Amino acid sequence: MSITKQKLPTLVLGAIGVVFGDIGTSPLYALQTTFTGSAPLPVIEANIMGVLSLMFWTIMLLVSFKYVTIIMRADNHGEGGSLALLALVTEITAKRPKIKWLITALGVLAAALFFGDGMITPAISVLSAVEGLDLVSHQFKIFVLPITFVVLTGLFFIQKRGTATVGMAFGPIMIIWFTCLAWFGLQSILKSPEVLWALNPLYAYRFLTADPWLAFLALGSVVLAITGGEALYADMGHFGKQPIQLSWFYFVLPALALNYFGQGALLLHSPKAIENPFYLLAPAWALVPMVFLATAATVIASQAVISGAFSVANQSVQMGFLPRMEICQTSDQAQGQIYVPATNWLLYVAVVFLVFTFGSSANLAAAYGIAVTGTMTITTILISFVMILYWRWSWAVTLPIVTVLFVTDLTFFAANAMKIPQGGWFPLGIAVISFTVLTTWKRGRKLLFEEIARQSVPLKVVLDDADHFSHVEGTAIFLTGAGEGAPSALLHNLKHNQVLHQRNILLTVTIEEKPYVTKGNRLLIENLGKNFYRVKVFYGFMEIPDLPVALDLCGDMGLPFDMMTTSFFITRAMIVSSPHPGMVKWRERLFLAMSKNAMNAADFFRIPTNRVIEMGTRIEI
Repeated sequence: MSITKQKLPTLVLGAIGVVFGDIGTSPLYALQTTFTGSAPLPVIEANIMGVLSLMFWTIMLLVSFKYVTIIMRADNHGEGGSLALLALVTEITAKRPKIKWLITALGVLAAALFFGDGMITPAISVLSAVEGLDLVSHQFKIFVLPITFVVLTGLFFIQKRGTATVGMAFGPIMIIWFTCLAWFGLQSILKSPEVLWALNPLYAYRFLTADPWLAFLALGSVVLAITGGEALYADMGHFGKQPIQLSWFYFVLPALALNYFGQGALLLHSPKAIENPFYLLAPAWALVPMVFLATAATVIASQAVISGAFSVANQSVQMGFLPRMEICQTSDQAQGQIYVPATNWLLYVAVVFLVFTFGSSANLAAAYGIAVTGTMTITTILISFVMILYWRWSWAVTLPIVTVLFVTDLTFFAANAMKIPQGGWFPLGIAVISFTVLTTWKRGRKLLFEEIARQSVPLKVVLDDADHFSHVEGTAIFLTGAGEGAPSALLHNLKHNQVLHQRNILLTVTIEEKPYVTKGNRLLIENLGKNFYRVKVFYGFMEIPDLPVALDLCGDMGLPFDMMTTSFFITRAMIVSSPHPGMVKWRERLFLAMSKNAMNAADFFRIPTNRVIEMGTRIEI
């Protein structure tokens, strides 16, 4: 992304408002949970200083170094995120089929873990913010869950309107939020400046070695300080690398560090403040305003995760891991602003379930972290292939970096795995279900296309007999896969109607392993003779296909279309189980169920319904 000096401040403001919402609201619960979570620590000076040092250097290693410095270099035509990185690595390992299979499995698993993370983030963020009411008065405690439910319900119900209008307010609100984090933290540090000694990594080392098992369990909560780190990479396509790096190093990182150390300073002279060190940093008069500000900040953090889930769902559909589903563009200017109804309501049900099942942010913290650390571990593996095969870094440079990052990620993942009985089962369960769905659809489509190719008739046979059929006016467009055979809909039309149109187009939609395709590379037209043409339309995995718009471009290439005299022939496959299925029975039944509920091809490709003719065919897999 090319950035001018005039655009840079706007992009920095936007990045602060969207990218850092998740990691920016971690101070609400991260330090508190480390001392009061499933493996509570005594609130003593050695532990306070050790945990602070560990949190700070974890943020520096896994966010500042790993994501902001290293991984953000691995952009796929400007885009970031698990699936964009997967597409990049798949491209560079294309000639190594076994490695490519492993890479694909890991990338899909990362996407599956993201869905689990996307369900927990809104629940724990909003709940932790509203819990501040309990400090205002214990009488408000009974209202925490109802208010959380109302806020989250409102958030999910406005998704269909798009985030453009609300997004304008995100930047200023988050600037106020991070300013408050820094200011209240600084005030506390000035009262106990000795807390700054925790910047020395020796305190982290002493904490880890004093009681290794207790420190290992504490890592499961320390990791809460870096949740949202993946968003820095995932949102790179929206804002660019430079605005995110500037925002992080010069504003967000200092604010977070000041707040964490401010909470630590508070605990040094008032251990009882562990009840809620974040809110107790603020003076009494600021408590209620901070609850409102925190709620707004957590709504913004939740919005970023929800938008990310929409993006991952869209990418999964385009890359063939999910069936066609309704995807709505909510902005004429911003291509990435989309709304996916199925994903939205699935997330909503899961988030409400989490809020009322776990009941508090402290309980939810046990479920948080395992999806984040799993995704981070996979990202480290994927980036190692980029370093060696794409950037051509030497093993002497790559091996130490990857080893340190991989061991750190794996240690945090193992620590979070200890919390599986307390709630870590939820994101893992969601990840297993998501992974199963994604891989089943991909495998089923492969079997389906193989069977279609096996049954297909060579196009040459049709072309040789074209003169023997009657011809009618107009253009017929037959949607077909990437195979070279005659489309099933064309054969059925010849069999039942005994006619050909004056002009016949074999149209194939191809999704490239890059986020966007330029207008000049959108089409490829091949004249097959006898008024038959093969037209290939190319889209990136971030784009929403619109065939009428693409066909308008054909006029500039000598193949104009008049929609009023054009008919689209689409094959509707009725898939049934064969006596020797290519998948185990339960996966085949899942694939058949997904196929029946897939969105109609005509609606998905934005084809006018009054120009569509569907031809049925029975296929066994």
